[in-house]
Amino acid sequence: MGRFTTVGVVGAGVMGTGVAQAVAQAGMDVVLVDTGDDILDRARRAIDEGLRMRRLLARDAVPGGDRAEIQKRIDYRTDLAALARADFVVENITEDMALKQGVYERLDEVCPPDTVFAANTSVISITAIGAMTGRPHAVLGMHFMNPVPMRPMVEVIRGHHTSDATVERGKALLDALDKEAVVVADSPGFVTNRVLMLTVNEAAFLVQERVAEAAEIDRLFRGCFGHRMGPLETADLIGLDTILASIEGLHTAFADSKYRPCPLLRRMVAAGLHGRKSGRGFYVYDHAK
Repeated sequence: MGRFTTVGVVGAGVMGTGVAQAVAQAGMDVVLVDTGDDILDRARRAIDEGLRMRRLLARDAVPGGDRAEIQKRIDYRTDLAALARADFVVENITEDMALKQGVYERLDEVCPPDTVFAANTSVISITAIGAMTGRPHAVLGMHFMNPVPMRPMVEVIRGHHTSDATVERGKALLDALDKEAVVVADSPGFVTNRVLMLTVNEAAFLVQERVAEAAEIDRLFRGCFGHRMGPLETADLIGLDTILASIEGLHTAFADSKYRPCPLLRRMVAAGLHGRKSGRGFYVYDHAK
């Protein structure tokens, strides 16, 4: 399918930063785009810390070069026009259809006709995203897991118009990142989030109803099922605001009461208890104020 020279990454939040790091350490050039220099400065620091930890944890020499070499491959920009040289773009912005529409319309204008667009989304329809562009055949979903550089598998979603060539192109990029692709059909929440969000939501109901504390629920999942993390630890890692947006998206898409968001989850998000990134969620973290 040809070598990738430049990969565009839209959105420099936790997921976009992780994607940019993974691509750069695989030896490819990256253009990381977000709306402000302050956001990009935070992303640069996060990537530097991620690369430092990678080297500390590695038993052998790590591929891709040292931190300085890898950082040189990342071009931090505030204008989507910088993606005119990208042959593959991974979009990671917030789960808001109106915002995504503006981004994809602009990407369609500035990117070459053969550039593939991959949406790193949790619940939004890939078919609907493809319809925002003049190239729906070249749009697919790539649901990366956090932390991106460490997770060996990616859920790849085929939209209604996604071509076989686009799927193969996506798989080729993931192969270059040393990640396995599992291809699924387009459906709200796909496979992973459709199951995970129900699990997290039900666990939150258990806490709300005082059936068990968060630590007890997570301990049971680790001990009984061999999970590395329980559902509420996982929710804190992902971000409770992201969890709530995902379960709300499933509730809207399926119009099924089984996806009704837990009131405790809504209250925690409204209070700013978003998990690890805010310092407090179902657990309290060291950087909490």
